[in-house]
Amino acid sequence: MTFDYDLFVIGGGSGGVRAARMAAEAGARVALAEEYRMGGTCVIRGCIPKKLMVYASQFSENFMDAPGYGWSISGTPRFDWSAFMANKDREIARLEGLYTQALQTAGVTIFSDRAIFADPHTLFLLNDERKVTAEKILIATGNRPTREMGTTHIIPGGDLCITSNEVFHLETMPKRVLVAGGGYIALEFAHIFHGLGAHVSLVYRGEKPLRGFDDDMRDAVLESMRARGLEVLLGCEFTKVQRRGDQLHAETNHGAVIECDQILLAIGRQPNTDALHVEKAGVELGMKGEVVVDDYSRTSAAHIYAVGDVTNRVQLTPVAIHEAMCFVETAFKNNPTKPDYGHVPSAVFTTPELAVVGMSEEKALGMGHSVDIYKASFRPLLHTLGGRPVRTSMKLVVDAKTGQVLGVHIFGDHAAEIIQAAAVALRLGATKKDFDRTIALHPTAAEELVTMRTKSYSKAPAG
Repeated sequence: MTFDYDLFVIGGGSGGVRAARMAAEAGARVALAEEYRMGGTCVIRGCIPKKLMVYASQFSENFMDAPGYGWSISGTPRFDWSAFMANKDREIARLEGLYTQALQTAGVTIFSDRAIFADPHTLFLLNDERKVTAEKILIATGNRPTREMGTTHIIPGGDLCITSNEVFHLETMPKRVLVAGGGYIALEFAHIFHGLGAHVSLVYRGEKPLRGFDDDMRDAVLESMRARGLEVLLGCEFTKVQRRGDQLHAETNHGAVIECDQILLAIGRQPNTDALHVEKAGVELGMKGEVVVDDYSRTSAAHIYAVGDVTNRVQLTPVAIHEAMCFVETAFKNNPTKPDYGHVPSAVFTTPELAVVGMSEEKALGMGHSVDIYKASFRPLLHTLGGRPVRTSMKLVVDAKTGQVLGVHIFGDHAAEIIQAAAVALRLGATKKDFDRTIALHPTAAEELVTMRTKSYSKAPAG
């Protein structure tokens, strides 16, 4: 059978764009369909615009520290939401253009359209109302925020709330924001709006935020949030949301009513597979609607692959890009390559940041390691003249038998920048002695990673 393309990619996010470009550069005839904007969640409505909002929100604390360093700021600093949003939109448009240009330069055919399966090798383009065929197909449609609030049902009024998709397009800055959720997206936006001057409340049904992160770091983040004046309501969830005049009123299972201007739902994400009609191609979906893949990102249909958030593996942009590169090696270069998920660093862009690579104490114990734990908590030099009681916390999880460093955890200024180098060390199998033998760079916060010589405590697995 003759196909229109060697590869058809569904989705123009980071994983899809990288796979399409690399396959085309390897000599394949490639097409890509993106129904919205090139760049996907990360560039258009995720990592990049959110990080720009983080930067904007942190100026308020910089202004607070400035007098201690001799700077006099006359008048009250004023934040212009409209100006910031316009500048942010220009930058996102610039990045979107670079993604498109990279594909065009590689010779990829781009369809600004929605593609759905018609049969195992055929895709139907909805706007063009035509079919195209491909020998291989890559699903890279990502995921989207969910609105399914409540433990057993969707609560009344959920449609009055916004998600992380709509938050980037608000016309005005809300003065009172209620954030629902306890994951990294919820905490990041809670800090963003707090830094921009809004009164922020966070509602989370769990006992403390950031499930899956190290417990000591979770405690440090929670303590920091409350010290900054963010209202954190734990063991709490909505039962109803109503609009009363210009305000939203959220009722909780504790009997409270919270009044606010905007309610942001950051309660989870779900794979974008609902309308793909993957059943026509023989592609199996999992319980959450994710595309089920093997170790090589191949689906239940041998010629169809999937990468990125739609597979619900590790939901990080660099991981999607890594999976895409492995896919091209496997499908087009006769070099079967499994994605390597070991030592993937991650960060929560709160203020200050939380960054981690490797195992938490709890995970290490659960995997049978006896561990030695090293901790440091200190007031960073930056804040000594500023006068605010900001602290940095660091933690090393070390295998007690081999001395290998299993996990590095940092909650403090520039933690995400520091953790990248730590990820290299862990990938190389660095031991605590290797850290100890490394000469510190003074004065920095990062030097604490190599000067923690006193063990805090040791633990063995239960049982």
